[in-house]
Amino acid sequence: MASMHITDKPRLFNIGQTAAPLRKCPVLNKKAGVKKMPSTKIELNHSKISRMEGLDDLARVLIPGNKNQQLVFLAIFMELKWAPDQFLSTLEPVAEKHNISRRTLETVRAKMRRLGLIDHVSRFNQQRGYREGWVFSRRFERGLNRLAEQIARFKSTAERPQEQKDRDAHRYL
Repeated sequence: MASMHITDKPRLFNIGQTAAPLRKCPVLNKKAGVKKMPSTKIELNHSKISRMEGLDDLARVLIPGNKNQQLVFLAIFMELKWAPDQFLSTLEPVAEKHNISRRTLETVRAKMRRLGLIDHVSRFNQQRGYREGWVFSRRFERGLNRLAEQIARFKSTAERPQEQKDRDAHRYL
């Protein structure tokens, strides 16, 4: 058996001799084949708001990157808008009328509810005649109005003691 000298480096599985450099390996050099997915984040800026003309633009802003869900959003919005008293007892007829899968309908309905565009009314609600169903909500609208009011209030210099609070907030961040 040959003895090993201190200067000899042990070789593990002869990797240094058989492995090809990564830049020459076509499998590792290729991209994984994943397409760049469009962002699903709502980007609401002043230029998008000023260019908004119809419901289709609203759907693109609130549900970006998924045309199928945008179509479902429009179907729910239109059916609710033109329903008697803007009230729908269930959304299943909307799915059947527009040939929408139940899963997509539930996904978009949940998004619209989280945003505050629609709301579910309990059968215990006296205002709706003890009928259970779906109605438009004013939470999204009120939230945007509140945001605009807050920004105007934050920009105001009427309150002098507020200056020190603003500067302190800047230091803590």
